[in-house]
Amino acid sequence: MSVTAQQVLDALAKVKSPRGASLPEAGVLSEIVVNDGKVFFSINVNAAEAKAWEDIRSKAEAAVRALPGVTSSMIALTAERKPGGQPPGPPPQARRGVPPASSHRAPQAPHGSPMAKQAPVPGVGAIIAVASGKGGVGKSTTALNVALGLRDLGLRVGVLDADIYGPSMPKLTGIREKPQLNDAKRMVPISRFGLAIMSIGFLVEEETPMIWRGPMVMSAITQMLREVEWGTLDILVVDMPPGTGDAQLTLAQQVPLQGAVIVSTPQDLALIDARRGLAMFSRVNVPVLGIVENMSYFQCPHCGTRSDIFGHGGARHEAQKLGVAFLGEVPLHMDIRATSDAGTPLVESEPASDHAAAYRAIAAAIKDRLRIATPAA
Repeated sequence: MSVTAQQVLDALAKVKSPRGASLPEAGVLSEIVVNDGKVFFSINVNAAEAKAWEDIRSKAEAAVRALPGVTSSMIALTAERKPGGQPPGPPPQARRGVPPASSHRAPQAPHGSPMAKQAPVPGVGAIIAVASGKGGVGKSTTALNVALGLRDLGLRVGVLDADIYGPSMPKLTGIREKPQLNDAKRMVPISRFGLAIMSIGFLVEEETPMIWRGPMVMSAITQMLREVEWGTLDILVVDMPPGTGDAQLTLAQQVPLQGAVIVSTPQDLALIDARRGLAMFSRVNVPVLGIVENMSYFQCPHCGTRSDIFGHGGARHEAQKLGVAFLGEVPLHMDIRATSDAGTPLVESEPASDHAAAYRAIAAAIKDRLRIATPAA
């Protein structure tokens, strides 16, 4: 039985807004997208009223998930300030220690760590971010293979693909199935390679464009983090969106991160962006666990000649200059590309290779810096 957008609207008509009108009559709903039992829409309200709407979003989600034929839902609460108006007192973002999204000035670090104010995710020991100042440096491939390296060290590991606009985990893992809901109507992450994996890409078709505003992205990420049945994990690896814009900064402040790993190539252009990533985490008091130099060099598989295509050693030098750890280097190699494209990550498919050993060494360095003990067998 397939659910329709009209059925969703009928269910939402039973949910009242803070002013008493039904949700369809309140004029706050975006277009409702229904795709093979998956329902997506946002509730768009004024920032001054956001707090009053938080419980409404939860009720709307419960009403939608109760419909026969709904396999999953993602309902974002978007709170934006209306043009020309401003609620009394500091804006909601500032009250949470986050600079206004419209500000072009460098945000000032709040007093104390905003991470300390976040409630931990039940069952999850540590959460780390794998980030990059720019796209195209192999961040997602590194995040997945490092997660597998942590698994090989005996840890219980999960992976959250937080790149809403360009989710990579479905391709990198070869996962095609959809997350199921448990009896509590919480999504259960997909289990693959001994990892618990969640991605917005599991809920939408590969060609579907995610034309979402920043607040919707943050709401979706929060749902995937806190409304997913992660179980018991020693560490959750978050594959962050590339860049250092407002969305990335807000995510860093809202997620209780125990540390961040910066991925860069050796070239000067990538290192400039890596510095921005380091500065962002520093501003929100997230410890930087270290830098990984990806695509560090290329060694010809036929003649053995080594070529430093993007330069070499730039990330190591940058780490020394900035006083952070250098976690290791990973070469540019066809096997890493081929296994990633095939959905069989290298640490899983070629565990005895030198490249897999490089990822495991990076994972060991991260584990040591986090001081995570290996669970007893």
